[in-house]
Amino acid sequence: MTLTSAVDAAYLVAALLFLGALAGLSRHESARRGNLLGITGMALALVASVVLAVSTAERGALATLLLIAAAMSVGAVVGIWRARVVAMTGMPELVAILHSFVGVAAVLVGINTFLGEGYAGAAGVSQRIEIAAGVLIGAVTFTGSVVAWAKLSARMRSAPLVLPRRHLLNLVVVLASLAMSVWFVVTPSLPPLLVLALLALVLGAHLVASIGGGDMPVVVSMLNSYSGWAAAAAGFMLGNDLLIITGALVGSSGAILSWIMCKAMNRSFVSVIAGGFGADPVPGAGDDEEAGTHREVGAEGVAEMLRQARSVVITPGYGMAVAHAQHPVARLVERLGELGADVRFGIHPVAGRLPGHMNVLLAEARVPYDVVLGMDEINGDLASTDVVLVIGANDTVNPAAIEQPGSPIAGMPVLHVWEARDVVVFKRSMATGYAGVQNPLFFRDNTQMIFGDAKAKVEEILAALSP
Repeated sequence: MTLTSAVDAAYLVAALLFLGALAGLSRHESARRGNLLGITGMALALVASVVLAVSTAERGALATLLLIAAAMSVGAVVGIWRARVVAMTGMPELVAILHSFVGVAAVLVGINTFLGEGYAGAAGVSQRIEIAAGVLIGAVTFTGSVVAWAKLSARMRSAPLVLPRRHLLNLVVVLASLAMSVWFVVTPSLPPLLVLALLALVLGAHLVASIGGGDMPVVVSMLNSYSGWAAAAAGFMLGNDLLIITGALVGSSGAILSWIMCKAMNRSFVSVIAGGFGADPVPGAGDDEEAGTHREVGAEGVAEMLRQARSVVITPGYGMAVAHAQHPVARLVERLGELGADVRFGIHPVAGRLPGHMNVLLAEARVPYDVVLGMDEINGDLASTDVVLVIGANDTVNPAAIEQPGSPIAGMPVLHVWEARDVVVFKRSMATGYAGVQNPLFFRDNTQMIFGDAKAKVEEILAALSP
């Protein structure tokens, strides 16, 4: 067996491990195994790539090995540091900024490949197309991910950037990018490639800046898809089959997830990825003014309500993550079970700011998988539920999506928590949610508000429920 065939065999095994990882991550029970398969596949791919690079190095095996070791050491130090210090509330923006690294890597690989290989003449047409595609997708991914990170981390306003004739501007930039790509493919030179990169950087930033906060979970998922296609393009440029396979897996799975989430939010897939095309905001629809009088309740009152309840549904949102309330919530579930109540969770597909965000938090707190239900599974039971606890959720339980056609979230499927006998909403204030839309739920006759830190309030309720 030659070195090349051994590396190819290792790449094939790694690709199979990645497929197993995706299959494992599709279910709660097998998610840990899926992660281990992915880690194993990536370790095998790295070892095989390093061995191949060192053995075929033109400038000396030792120098190549040292360069690779230096780059991997920097990446490892930064990665371990961020993984250790990032909170669960910071995971969405961390994922977004990680996508940007893949994008900028594709851009640099494209430019470096052209400078190093040239690919002049008719024989290099296919390679120049690969380079142009990689630079275009990578640059859009890079700046789009940076803007998504800025929005998710509150360094930018979550409201969409609405420039005059913004869709026409996007179209002009797209056409100009295509023109630069054709110029580069027909007459290979550095200037059109650099202009293409610059145009794509502007396009990526504007596309994501034009998308409102309510659609950011879909945007993060879509950027994940973009990063996969950027990696696949880099694989073509480098002639690395595993990178092509891995990029295609990430790109296709991210696109499928985005499609599913758009359906869950009643959003147009094309509208979201085109920067809100066809979804212009309705003037005044995001009004922050209160729409009635709310009622407040204390921890003792909630505890008494829960003592009388036979069925309880908890609908968590990003606020639960911010308050780190998942562990006391898990203890509350145990206590209510001891009191004879049937307790379940209702998870909206876009609860939090990252797909699966709430599921990960509850798994971290060791909440049993069988009581964590999706929106479609729980909605039919809410009318017969005694008490719903809305912990840090807002837009995903907003009846305006159904009752107000002019609302920016009109048509978005939501959890029908208002159909329960009693609703308790945990919030720090009466402020609107991430989409900037007022929630009529807060002013319903069967709704009571409990203000303050969700973790502290749940612990107070637990204390009141103690034997």
